[in-house]
Amino acid sequence: MRRPHIRTVAVAVAVATAATGLAGTAFAGPSEEVERTSASAATNAAAVVEAANTAAFAHASATGVSKGDALHAQDVMIDPEGARHVRFVRTHNDMPVLGGDLVVHLDRNLAYTGVTRAADHAVKPAAAKAELTADQAAAKAAKAAKGDAGSAHLVVDARSGASALAYQVTVTGQDSSRTVVVDAVTGKVRSNTPDRDEFLSPKLLDTLRERGETADPATGIESGSAASGLTGSGLSGVTHYPTSARGTGKTLFVGNVSLTTTATSRGHYQLKDPSRYGTETRDAKGSYTEKFSAGSKLTNTTNVWGNNKTTSRVSAAADAQYGITKTLDFYKSTFKRKGIANNSKPAQAMVHWGKKVANAFWDPTCNCMLYGDGDGQMFKKPLVVLDVTGHELTHGVVEATANLQPTIVDSEGNQYGEPGSLNESLADIFGSNVEFYAKNTKDTPDYLVGEKLGLAQKFLRRLDHPSLDKLEGTIDYWKPDTYFTEVHAGSGVSSHAYYLLAEGSGKKKIGTVTYNSPTYHNLTVKGIGRTKATAIYYRALTRYMVSTTDFHQARIATLKAAKDLYGANSTEYKTVNRSWAAVNVTAANTPHARH
Repeated sequence: MRRPHIRTVAVAVAVATAATGLAGTAFAGPSEEVERTSASAATNAAAVVEAANTAAFAHASATGVSKGDALHAQDVMIDPEGARHVRFVRTHNDMPVLGGDLVVHLDRNLAYTGVTRAADHAVKPAAAKAELTADQAAAKAAKAAKGDAGSAHLVVDARSGASALAYQVTVTGQDSSRTVVVDAVTGKVRSNTPDRDEFLSPKLLDTLRERGETADPATGIESGSAASGLTGSGLSGVTHYPTSARGTGKTLFVGNVSLTTTATSRGHYQLKDPSRYGTETRDAKGSYTEKFSAGSKLTNTTNVWGNNKTTSRVSAAADAQYGITKTLDFYKSTFKRKGIANNSKPAQAMVHWGKKVANAFWDPTCNCMLYGDGDGQMFKKPLVVLDVTGHELTHGVVEATANLQPTIVDSEGNQYGEPGSLNESLADIFGSNVEFYAKNTKDTPDYLVGEKLGLAQKFLRRLDHPSLDKLEGTIDYWKPDTYFTEVHAGSGVSSHAYYLLAEGSGKKKIGTVTYNSPTYHNLTVKGIGRTKATAIYYRALTRYMVSTTDFHQARIATLKAAKDLYGANSTEYKTVNRSWAAVNVTAANTPHARH
């Protein structure tokens, strides 16, 4: 599950300045192109941001910006085929606007061509003055979230169809934190959301408990061929430290794998990859810390990590490090994306997090993955399998781009709403792609999610026929009440559309798995291949989705992406349209009102 994280806007940073230090500035497209120098890229990005900011105010009726608004660039995308896109978050009278994000689209001459916006209404709040003090708001937040409240900050909450003046407060408990938004006039709690992305939702865990089901996945999978030639330092004549070294990870789930590590001195190694921005895994040693610096560094003298069993604390770390580096490699190789936020910064992880924690998380507070060891009863092994890592790190990618948000979060932390479902779906889509990229014979790639967890139904979710997931009640097709469906169940709509786009309808065997994908009204779909389908969905996510994008808007986003990449008259474009119709998402049944 992705936590509905709300970005904090640094209001003091000018737009022009932000252009040279953007988190996620991307220069990518379908064609091969010589990469620009950093200096020219920064200059180009600054010019694009300035043009987009000017265009947003010049076309205010379309973009929705108004007096008192300021735009702050988060991402610049310059496509080789000509288009430029700038993703902005917004402040109003220096207050961050929740749900005020937008993407301004330009042509190669920096002329305005359109906008994708989250709020379809003015973000100016009805009340200009708070009735509650910051201390009163903090007290209400602490009571609602049952923890210790930090400082309360005024924001404009534009997420629910109308704008309101509100306070945003972070509330911390013993092992978690929550973001609470309190109406500054009425004192009503507008939202109370967990600050972590949990792979297993509270609803799913309750279902497993009710069924008395346990998950004890097979581990200790050794791989003689994979181990061959891996053990050892990988160093020859090295005199300067620290430096890269070639080590072996003896994992729980994917056999023996090659890991790039850091030789800190002769005969001493650290589980840190200098070739991938310094990506590192540490041991939380049962603590609930959200500070990566508080985790214990993993070091040894053999450059062999783990023993394929849980008897070594390092085995789970080897799985985590392998999964993270493969995810980074997938995004870089496929999309030229440099790190989760596309800022060439490391991805980090802590294993053995907390005590008897049956979950894994993407945690924006520490910008890292956190892996529990299982509770010893229902989940008996650490949740460090490959597609879990790919799924959770993709939540980080989504947060750095469209920042898709659920619309409702209940008191137990379960999330609802189509934007949240779309977020879960994208995490499943790209998490599956990480498996296809890794090509690990001990975790053969497929369109299943969580197939290594040891569940009785043999997988958690699947993209070809989502409703075969009986644990979460995942759905195959859209209907009007999907907007109020729990996000993992609702994810089936777009996951199914993606599978149909990639592989088509009907029965087929891919690798070791037999698929049989149904369609709405038995519509036949011929797939265009996973490579093209994935390119379309990534382009749609990064260019044409915002925090409130629902399934019908996702259809439009993927059509725009297909048009960019392959043309409006292409087979790819037509198949995108047909794949959405095959899950009952069409222009004709678009809801009249936004929720």
